Amino acid sequence: MSKPERGIVLGGGWAGMLTARMLSRHMRHVTVVERDVYPDTPRSRKGTPQARHSHILWSGGARVVEEFLPGTLDRLTDAGAHRIVLQRDAVTLGPHGWQHRFPSRQFALMCGRPLLDWVVREQVLATGHIRVRQHTEALALAGGPERITGVRVRDTVGGAEETLRADLVVDVTGRGSRITNWLGELGLPPLDEDVVDAGMAYCSRIYQAPPGATKGFPPVNLAADPHTGEPGRFGAVYPQEGGRWIVTLAGTRGAGLPTHEADFLPYARSLRDPLVADLLEDATPLTGLMVSHFGVNRRLYPERLGRWPEGLLMLGDALAVFNPIYGHGMSAAARGVAALDEHLTKPGPRTARDAQAAIGERVDAPWIMAASKDIEYVNCRVRTTDPRLTGGAADRHRFSAFIDTRALRSPAVSAVMTDVASLSTSPAELSSSRFLALMSKDELLPELTAPPLSADELALVNLEPRTPVTAAAGPLGSPAVVSEEGPTS
Repeated sequence: MSKPERGIVLGGGWAGMLTARMLSRHMRHVTVVERDVYPDTPRSRKGTPQARHSHILWSGGARVVEEFLPGTLDRLTDAGAHRIVLQRDAVTLGPHGWQHRFPSRQFALMCGRPLLDWVVREQVLATGHIRVRQHTEALALAGGPERITGVRVRDTVGGAEETLRADLVVDVTGRGSRITNWLGELGLPPLDEDVVDAGMAYCSRIYQAPPGATKGFPPVNLAADPHTGEPGRFGAVYPQEGGRWIVTLAGTRGAGLPTHEADFLPYARSLRDPLVADLLEDATPLTGLMVSHFGVNRRLYPERLGRWPEGLLMLGDALAVFNPIYGHGMSAAARGVAALDEHLTKPGPRTARDAQAAIGERVDAPWIMAASKDIEYVNCRVRTTDPRLTGGAADRHRFSAFIDTRALRSPAVSAVMTDVASLSTSPAELSSSRFLALMSKDELLPELTAPPLSADELALVNLEPRTPVTAAAGPLGSPAVVSEEGPTS
């Protein structure tokens, strides 16, 4: 892939805008093709139906955004986004129990997806080097199986069609990508595809939080236990801008997700702990229910083709989508953008296939994390050749459960697990000799039997403390302390 001068980004959502910003560092001309029209304030739009549900920008992706768009994280927090230090500022019930609230070096940003999109888009377009074609739909790729030379588009208002020429076309059109059909039209074989589908569906509702609760009360996340043999049920309460909460309930295939407002609270009561339901008792609903069915994990492997056309790349949800319950979509896309930036920066000959392989490597960690968890749920439908998800999976699941359980009570183990979960460190760290040595000598705090909430936090939402909060435990040494800079002994 010779040094491109003219790039086209198909899809102007969050990942598309970040891709356009990155390309503008390497090319003289960058055009974004977007079927929708952008709102002039942070509002949802037709092309991002997932924006109606809760979102997390993990620190592994947030740092990439800050690299390409300095000052964006401050702009988001100034606009009302919440910066949550993990696990210190959150209350989490994992599959194996309650998580102690240890501090770490990692964080997450929580706010409405429309605000995330709007702040990033405003930052990108303020550079003045990127042209946006709104009301424009991509119809087909131009060129042939050896090289893509542009894209044929249609004006969705007037119907006029034209071909836009480019040295590089990047498909960031998301879950609705038509790349497979387009490649077939060029005579290329189908892409290998893996699918892990637990049947996850989502139901969200916006609430006005009790006064002071969105600043002084931590986000809550209640996960399911896949080992019960029953469909998984999840619930989360995340702070949003404007003193609001977004409450998202989710369930795997057969969980009976609510579709009527009268069923929302009873479903929350059916979770493994009543905390989410208790929080809703004094919260005022501001919207109706927003239901979506898009929880499948799906990954394409363009780098496996015997020949991949020069001038074409796939990124973001067009390449790989993950169950949104894990919150990795935006951060995984950002990491893919960073991989392409590194590829374009390298001296010497470059090929599109090499670039696509580099992007694929960055989505591998979130793919395995999401797929390996979902595959444990009853009624999960699996179509994959990934040996990490098939042969020997039972042993890996047992080892993963052992680590997860340890992380609930060990500050040092929790810090490493949080590094991995936030896409800041490779999962390979969990099998390193350094980590295994840490596992053998770490000190465990007592097991929690109730949500780790302080009296002041409970007072904000008019809840009474539960007792006991910890189970009986034997004598403990001084546990390791983890700061935001890193673990110390």
